[in-house]
Amino acid sequence: MQLSAPTESIDHALVENRATSLAHLFRDRVRRSANQEAFRYFRDGEWKSVTWTQTREQADLWAAGLIALGVAPQDRVAIAATTRYEWVVADLAIMSAGAATTTVYPTSSVDDVAYIVDDSDSKVVFAEDMAQVEKLRTSRTRLPGLLKVVVIDGEGDGEWVMTAAELAQRGADYLKAHPSVVDDRIEGLTSDTLATIIYTSGTTGRPKGALLTHDCWVYEGAAVDSVHILSSDDLQYLWLPLSHSFGKVLLTLPIQIGFPTVVDGRIDKIVENLAVVKPTFMGAAPRIFEKAYGRISMMVASDGGVKEKLFGWAFGVGRQVSALREKGESPSGLLGVQYALADKLVLHKVRERFGGRVRFFISGSAALNRDVAEWFGAAGLIIIEGYGLTESSAASVVNRPAPGGYQYGSVGLPLPGTELKIAEDGEILMKGPGIMRGYHNKPEATAEALEDGWLHTGDIGEVDGRGYVRITDRKKDLFKTSGGKYIAPSQIESTFKGLCPYVSQMLVAGDGRNFASAIITLDEEALAGWAAENGMAGKAYHEIVTSTACHQMVQGYVDQLNGTLNRWETIKKFTLLEEDLTIDAGMLTPSLKLRRRAVVDKYSDRIEAMYQ
Repeated sequence: MQLSAPTESIDHALVENRATSLAHLFRDRVRRSANQEAFRYFRDGEWKSVTWTQTREQADLWAAGLIALGVAPQDRVAIAATTRYEWVVADLAIMSAGAATTTVYPTSSVDDVAYIVDDSDSKVVFAEDMAQVEKLRTSRTRLPGLLKVVVIDGEGDGEWVMTAAELAQRGADYLKAHPSVVDDRIEGLTSDTLATIIYTSGTTGRPKGALLTHDCWVYEGAAVDSVHILSSDDLQYLWLPLSHSFGKVLLTLPIQIGFPTVVDGRIDKIVENLAVVKPTFMGAAPRIFEKAYGRISMMVASDGGVKEKLFGWAFGVGRQVSALREKGESPSGLLGVQYALADKLVLHKVRERFGGRVRFFISGSAALNRDVAEWFGAAGLIIIEGYGLTESSAASVVNRPAPGGYQYGSVGLPLPGTELKIAEDGEILMKGPGIMRGYHNKPEATAEALEDGWLHTGDIGEVDGRGYVRITDRKKDLFKTSGGKYIAPSQIESTFKGLCPYVSQMLVAGDGRNFASAIITLDEEALAGWAAENGMAGKAYHEIVTSTACHQMVQGYVDQLNGTLNRWETIKKFTLLEEDLTIDAGMLTPSLKLRRRAVVDKYSDRIEAMYQ
């Protein structure tokens, strides 16, 4: 079965007449929106704002500085930093210099950093701080091609490491002697020029560098713009890792459409920032929505009494209205009156916690639990799920936020220009301008992933009669029990997260075994409230999770989960870990996705114990 986007209001001219390169698009945005706000960021205890013109001025200085350092067209320049305004400027500067950005997660190990910088043959690295510099310094003998390190927050050494201010000064001096050098580099770019190498955070072996051209990103921006879900009046809150394709595509959209973006990678400040920034939309991984859902649900449950009943009634009404809107209909009659009252008494207060202006959220990177999505929808906070891979420049399929434009449980419709088909074994195949040109230095892996222009996604899915795509599971994550029954673990894990407000992570195991088991971790913040109510206030996390009472509490939710599953899918045994899974420990990707192989390897003894 092969399909593209069904008939809808699409401005095909935006896709067909897209810019030559992202640098060209940026120049055009500066001309059109010169003195309008482009980015906002938090620094030195206050929010600072820059216009498009100011952003270009700084990017040009850094671009000229890179050229002065000897960076040639198509050379690679890496960025090892968290999500911050300087990441944006560095990326724009690299592209404006005619070079390509190599993305490096700041949480990467010394060995991985050295591998990525060496494999990509990066000539310069933008390092966020001295901790990132030290990783490079430790591996310097492995990086003979690395000419210079530019530190954003730190000191230079007068030799190999220079500061961002020193780079800007070198750029200013170079521009005096060569005033057209940056423009000349931009004019040399084509749609097929390499723009970015994003190394996938694989669970086994070395990461693979996906080669993404300028046309990949320009297409993504034009395709999203063509379906009219965003406008120049929007305000984006961007906290996702910009080293991840999801974050990178969200950085492309304001350049295409012209809205301002708040850039702040402090994950612990997301909820607080939402109330202050008051964005109209935000992209996030499912874990962020799960945590917010669990926190608010527990707060209401702890209040009890009339408040809890009122909250339950209001969300019951909200769910009815949300179901109508999913079909493109509006509430009327008695339901309309009830909804107005429910919104006044409860629902609008929930929206205020998220700033009060959110038109929709975008969820990607992993499966979002349907109950969580419907709960947000009941509050009037639509979460539109999307789907894509690093290899497809992130955004390939997406729901639309307008009533009737989304379906809960689906990842939406293909973007204009993207084709999708389902292989005989259920795997999703994709083709379009956003598809990578291959893996850097890995011809065999490229041949395996790309066949006749079709990207083999590795995901199992299906398409309904209206063209909406549903993801069943990762092809490589499916496993078979010793009884010959297939189990899709991510579906079970997602369902459990919608049932248990205390869960942080769940990994379902059982490949070749006679039953399914699970490793479960609990959210420390959420668990503290439960502990206080159960006579364990002030106790350490590991004491709480190893208690009989905690195990019984989780067992209750596992029993609820099992009631929704086929017999062979049910979780017969589970183990609670004494610590949560984290990015720093290598158990989660920077986009908060489970690294299955890493978790299984580390806790193999705990898994084995459940089968003895």
